[in-house]
Amino acid sequence: QVQLEESGGGLVQAGGSLRLSCAASGRTFSTGAMGWFRQASGKERKFVASISWSGSNTIYADSVQGRFTISRDNAKNTVDLRMNSLKPEDTAVYYCAAHRSWPLPLRSPEVWGQGTLVTVSS
Repeated sequence: QVQLEESGGGLVQAGGSLRLSCAASGRTFSTGAMGWFRQASGKERKFVASISWSGSNTIYADSVQGRFTISRDNAKNTVDLRMNSLKPEDTAVYYCAAHRSWPLPLRSPEVWGQGTLVTVSS
């Protein structure tokens, strides 16, 4: 089993930047695809970005395309989400997710992290 732990959430002003990190432990060879989802208060969880094992494939939600960048370091078993030009509507709990193979399912990845809160003030 793979365990995921997010870090890097916090409070930032609109227009600012933040970097989230997700550390995987356990059976990390089962992380063929990793990614991020987010859930705003009172709303359903939504896909943000995903990346393949090699990093050669990435997918972004339209709402973050051009502002967010996903990357991974397999030597460190980490996946990062660099968020620029943040908007108040980016406020949400951000969840790291992993799946044994690419692509990352948009509804039910095999493993979820506990989440980290990002708050963007206007």
